[in-house]
Amino acid sequence: MRGNRFSLCIGLLGMLWMISLQADPLQTWVMQDTAGKTHKLSGYRGQWLVVNYWAPWCPPCLEEMPELVAFYDEQRLKNVMVLGVAVQYKTEKSVTDFAEDMLISYPIIMGSTQKKPLPQPEVLPTTYIYKPDGQLYKVKRGPVSKRWLEQLLKEAASGAESSGINNVSAKSR
Repeated sequence: MRGNRFSLCIGLLGMLWMISLQADPLQTWVMQDTAGKTHKLSGYRGQWLVVNYWAPWCPPCLEEMPELVAFYDEQRLKNVMVLGVAVQYKTEKSVTDFAEDMLISYPIIMGSTQKKPLPQPEVLPTTYIYKPDGQLYKVKRGPVSKRWLEQLLKEAASGAESSGINNVSAKSR
């Protein structure tokens, strides 16, 4: 009986920890990009923040990059920021070379070189979208498109989206 209670407590603590990571993984992060600039969630108050996890070996990640670049280039002066978090890469140089080759204009953060390691999503690519008040608005597993992101912001502006975190799979693209 005592062992069952202990196992139940450990299981519940583990579940709460996983939920906290999935619910809002950026709340306490301070991240540094490849140019040395520091980024933290509170620094983007008043802006939409799109945080995209990707890996150089991931075909769907590579497929969405031109879409993210086009979205960022068009929206960056309209209170929208995009951050790319590279994970599961060989070297930092391989990522920076890749970002240059792909003409990525938004900041790239090296996920595994942060002082506090960043939790990695279960699926790549995964994109976290934060509202201007800093609250997590949506989690999208699978590639995103410029059109999908624009529609998401349009729906949010019109109040069509319900409050709270919305999880979206790749099928809803």
